[in-house]
Amino acid sequence: MDIPLFTDIIRIFTNFFGIVGAAIIIFGGIGATVNIILLEARKKEITYNEIRADLTGKIVFGLDFFIAGDVLTTVLNPSMSDLFTLGAVVVIRTILGYFLSKENISLEPVITPGPQ
Repeated sequence: MDIPLFTDIIRIFTNFFGIVGAAIIIFGGIGATVNIILLEARKKEITYNEIRADLTGKIVFGLDFFIAGDVLTTVLNPSMSDLFTLGAVVVIRTILGYFLSKENISLEPVITPGPQ
């Protein structure tokens, strides 16, 4: 499949998804760093678990964009080797995302009903 316009569009979206995924992860890391500094300076009412849960959520969301970019890259070069590589990358990122999400859920605060 060598249609120049199609190839260019796919490459643009592949790069876009990679940039968005990286930006989300970077944003999450910067936000977590700022929150830790504010927590240590006692200027913000937040816990380490809340900071960690937020960062984990951003990492998982960013990984989803990377997977989308990998799928589009494989559309351009659909050889068996590329398909196996994509499969391995998707499996690894999916497993990583699953366990990060599971950790994120365990870090969420439990809300208990107050006195009525």
